Amino acid sequence: MKCLEIKVVGRVQGVGYRYFIKEKAKKLGITGYVKNEKDGSVKIICQGNDEKINLLLKYCKIGTSFSRVQQVDYHEIKCVEKNFFEIKI
Repeated sequence: MKCLEIKVVGRVQGVGYRYFIKEKAKKLGITGYVKNEKDGSVKIICQGNDEKINLLLKYCKIGTSFSRVQQVDYHEIKCVEKNFFEIKI
């Protein structure tokens, strides 16, 4: 089990990015959440197996057709039991 905190920088708010990530995470069976940050970035907390987390990271870098991802930073964190993926406000 791998758990990451991801920060995505660029034009990622107001372009459907959180919904895009939520759908990809659900299809991959990844749990956690995605949230807009006050600085204009998007924060993602996710957990799943290595292969699926790596796929989600690729989707984070691609984004939606309306987003412009400039940077994706991440680091491993302690896993927290969560059974679903949600959008936090």
